[in-house]
Amino acid sequence: MSLVAGIGARTLVVDTEETDVLKFRENPPDRCYFCKTELFSKLAAIAREENILWIADGTITDDIGDFRPGMKAKSEQNVRSPLLEAGLSKAEVREISQHLGLVTWDKPSFACLSSRFPYGMEVTRESLRQIDTAETILRDAGFRFFRVRFHDKRTARIELGLQEIPRIIDDEQRGSIVAAFKALGFTYVTLDLQGYRTGSMNEVLSAEVKLQFSGRGEE
Repeated sequence: MSLVAGIGARTLVVDTEETDVLKFRENPPDRCYFCKTELFSKLAAIAREENILWIADGTITDDIGDFRPGMKAKSEQNVRSPLLEAGLSKAEVREISQHLGLVTWDKPSFACLSSRFPYGMEVTRESLRQIDTAETILRDAGFRFFRVRFHDKRTARIELGLQEIPRIIDDEQRGSIVAAFKALGFTYVTLDLQGYRTGSMNEVLSAEVKLQFSGRGEE
């Protein structure tokens, strides 16, 4: 049962066209600003039609210390963050969700697929589908904490939770995943020995660059 069905919420499916936005495709360090602008603009139009006072997002206290230039779009579109306003962390949200019996209480974090690309590398629908399929392969193989980073059309860098790395080293598992990734078009399938971590593509940004784009409204 999905979360929406479980709580009986009304659902509207909204199509967005981030890859039609030139600045998003160019993938600058503030790419998230252009993505969130597209998303929140569509939601704002629906909110006006439905006489809905507020748009809410899932920002939590853990997000505040990270590099998040998309925060400016949130403030521009009058979006509120009730979990942040309540001072809740990811661990607290999980605890409350489990108490309420929500099926998503222990769901692994899932960031936008565009975060899998180095800044400056064009983000296209085709490359997004390639990464999505690659991560589906890992998910279907039973891995829970992972990312597949797209370093060029030939190279995939797999990040796994440290406790899951031994599983992928198994010859049968490793061979199956390599074959599946090569079928997607990757020539090189690599494993990051640092393991899974959020925001690893931000590691190449200097403090000056982060400060520059944080000035666009990151909270």
